[in-house]
Amino acid sequence: MNKIFTVLILLMSSFSWSQVLVINEFDPDSPSTDTAEFIELKSQIPNFSTDGFILVFFNGSTSGADSSYMVIDLEGYETDDNGLLVVGSEGVSPFPQILISENVIQNGADAVGIYQASVNDFPEGTLATQDNLVDAMVYGTNDPDDTVLLGLLGETIQYNDNGTTANPRSIQRFVDVMDNESYTTATPTPRRENDGSGNPINPVSISVNDTQFDEGATFEITFTAESNVTSDLNFTISLDNFTFDTMDYTGNVNLTIANGQNTTSTTITILDDADDEGDEVMEIRFINLVEPIVASNNNIEVRVVDNDFTVAAWGTPVNPTTGIVQSTQPMGYYDTLDGLADAALRQALQDIIADPNTVRAQTYADIIDILKEADQNPENSNQVWLLYTEEGRAKLDLQTGSSNIGKWNREHTYPRSRGGFNDIEADEIADGIDVFWTTKADSLRHGNSDAHALRAADAAENSSRGNQHYGQYIGPNGTLGSFRGDVARSVLYMEIRYNGLQVVDGFPDTVGQLGDLTTLLDWHRNDPPDDFEMNRNNIIYNWQRNRNPFIDQPLLVEYIWGNNVGDIWNQSLSLEENKHSDVTLYPNPTNGRVYLDSSSVATVEVYALQGQLLRRFTGFTTFIDLNLSSGLYIIKMIDKGESFVQKLVVK
Repeated sequence: MNKIFTVLILLMSSFSWSQVLVINEFDPDSPSTDTAEFIELKSQIPNFSTDGFILVFFNGSTSGADSSYMVIDLEGYETDDNGLLVVGSEGVSPFPQILISENVIQNGADAVGIYQASVNDFPEGTLATQDNLVDAMVYGTNDPDDTVLLGLLGETIQYNDNGTTANPRSIQRFVDVMDNESYTTATPTPRRENDGSGNPINPVSISVNDTQFDEGATFEITFTAESNVTSDLNFTISLDNFTFDTMDYTGNVNLTIANGQNTTSTTITILDDADDEGDEVMEIRFINLVEPIVASNNNIEVRVVDNDFTVAAWGTPVNPTTGIVQSTQPMGYYDTLDGLADAALRQALQDIIADPNTVRAQTYADIIDILKEADQNPENSNQVWLLYTEEGRAKLDLQTGSSNIGKWNREHTYPRSRGGFNDIEADEIADGIDVFWTTKADSLRHGNSDAHALRAADAAENSSRGNQHYGQYIGPNGTLGSFRGDVARSVLYMEIRYNGLQVVDGFPDTVGQLGDLTTLLDWHRNDPPDDFEMNRNNIIYNWQRNRNPFIDQPLLVEYIWGNNVGDIWNQSLSLEENKHSDVTLYPNPTNGRVYLDSSSVATVEVYALQGQLLRRFTGFTTFIDLNLSSGLYIIKMIDKGESFVQKLVVK
């Protein structure tokens, strides 16, 4: 009789499971920054292999068109002792078996489906379908029902996640004593049965008292189980992460929580070496936990600050220097401009910086590596210099998640929405300096990843600027405005480099136009190029094989947009000293101050040997303070309509 009863129970159980894998719990909108969103799957039997299954997420918005936007391959995973498999972001506790980024799950009205299929069956933008569908859920956050999406997936009910910041909720599956299936919202229970049944788990957490330590520091890592363990719990941790490894620290990584206890700790000492490795990140993670012991949190990152950073010979934009960094432009790079004016000058300049036989375009992902080099803080090689906020920030603080606090990202000086260019899928691949696209003046899309018009910027300030025109946006309060000439030369470069872009007066709404030209010309004149800009021009040239000419030849701005429009351009300066009985400049060599004994000299211009204008002085009396680094310069003095050139040594 008992055997017959057992068979009946098994038959009833199999009848109540029409699928081998179901959506058991879903939290698509973990308030308020989506740092703990997850989906929990449940198998009919525990420790079930999910090979051959995929998760497909569908966007029900108008732009999403009820089509796929993300696919997760479940190959190589299995459910746990309770038949549960959690896919979620790192804010979920206990820690998910499959980790995804924060804030990637749409909030609704949207859908998710389990398919017995290949990821290749669902390229981005695939319309929702019932083909090979195992289970599906259409959900929202009190959104109107997406009846089209419901129909495509064969569902009749759209479930709502009714959570709040103070009271987070998830959509949970329940089965009553009559095997009736229903869904409701309740407090999230990842990796635990929604009704409280099942095999109990004991999560262990990792904690440190700080998230950043200097080389040479000693700190403690504490491990705490939710409940006292019933036998000695032996486990191993790892701190390795990319270049940070066992050569960088000492300390015990094989640990035990004693029977009847719930905590243990280890002391780690970071070795202070003499190598400039840059700031690194250790990642504290469990290696060998076995159920019912599971990770409460994991992959805890701790920054290791390298004290062996280097300092450049030149200054930051707020303490600028000139003449230290020499232009790496090839000999004769701008020679074809000489003798031209107006449209002919513009075209000749574009022919240089958009030459399809020479110039390269990189991906938008490559820009991160370019900026880490080109925008490196001269005062600390482990940092980038931030454009608008005029400060250094660790290269490691690149924004990768939803939070922009204390992070930096890529700022388009010519906003994408104003320029009419954007990402393509290939832009997501950082394939290095030797892999590139051929590009030309009509390749406007490549403006999205043109490093001459991208800068490292504080992520929150970047968001604050949005797509405002310059003049509308003038930078944060309390800053020196050291970025203004830089952005002026950056966006003026874009007008010449790409057909379809124009810098104009005012604040236009026309795509392809950016303002305000008058403001930008003023910024260019009052904040001339410095060594920081020349250095980044040289680095970008290594990648793109083109230069920003308005850094190398600042006077070109006047001949294209400013006071010399219509005049014929000639870049060359004679290096022969011109003697004139009425004009004397002394002393030479000088410590920085020079005197003129001619009252008729109206303008003095200082050039680097390559022809780059460094300084222009007007309205002076008898002396000028040059404020230049030591070196050899060319001085051009304009007297009664004539110009006179002289070499000058600054000691």
